Amino acid sequence: TTACPCGATDARGKAAALADCCGRYLDAGQQAPDAQALMRSRYSAFVLGRLDYLRATWHPDTCPADVALVPGTRWLGLEVRDHRVLDDTHAEVEFVARYRVGGRAVRLHERSRFVNEQGRWLYVDGDLK
Repeated sequence: TTACPCGATDARGKAAALADCCGRYLDAGQQAPDAQALMRSRYSAFVLGRLDYLRATWHPDTCPADVALVPGTRWLGLEVRDHRVLDDTHAEVEFVARYRVGGRAVRLHERSRFVNEQGRWLYVDGDLK
């Protein structure tokens, strides 16, 4: 089985399978149960080139008209540093995503904001650190 790109592990510390982890949201149509699960699945969507999922999980008020991936990007890993539930419909997730593009290593450190609308978590925006 294919390991999930988000780096989640199962109860035994083994890499979680994509189908049992983010694949449930990317391919099976399940809604992410919280902001952290949505953030992890969005990272996996970047790794797998799933622009459809990125657009579908981005709040329409902040989603750019042109969502594109940088060709040749090699995603290296994700570290979730914090997940804060602010209230029933708002949460924040701090993460560091590492990738390489054009031979250059990049470290993206962001505190992202999420909102739950009608039972669906959506990415709103984030502050880079």
